[in-house]
Amino acid sequence: MRARLLLLLVVLVPCIACDQASKALAVTHLKGGPALSLDVAPLLARLVYAENPGAFLGLGRALPDGLRTALLAVGVALMLAAMTAALLWKETTRPFTLGLSLLIAGGAGNLIDRVARPGGRVVDFAQLGVQLGPLDVRTGVFNVADLAIVAGALVLAWVTLRRRRVQRHS
Repeated sequence: MRARLLLLLVVLVPCIACDQASKALAVTHLKGGPALSLDVAPLLARLVYAENPGAFLGLGRALPDGLRTALLAVGVALMLAAMTAALLWKETTRPFTLGLSLLIAGGAGNLIDRVARPGGRVVDFAQLGVQLGPLDVRTGVFNVADLAIVAGALVLAWVTLRRRRVQRHS
């Protein structure tokens, strides 16, 4: 358990610190201003300020601020508590621990915004894209916590697929 707790803290603390510092910079330097673009054809990276009142893909966006904030904050807090308990009390591999730690860190970073910002809004500021002639494909606007969540999900998917492949060959 001690090794899992240590890995969780090694991921959690810098991830949350980087997430909150980058969001503070976005609020200071991007809010109310134009988007900053870096075009390295065909790749496009933009820094653009956005506040997301909803969850993934705008889920809950139409609910009144207080209700939405309460539902999302409590729901995320319960999920984070369950994931942390599972991580600490269940024997897991190091890659599984890493994946779950990234999910917890990203969720905690966005939960801080949800609780601390007016209207429970999460600060987003980065967007990636590819532009090839008339084809212009872009991600939604995201933040460091979102990157941690995606990275954690990818690590957990890899662990699961690897485990299934090993079981099939046994």
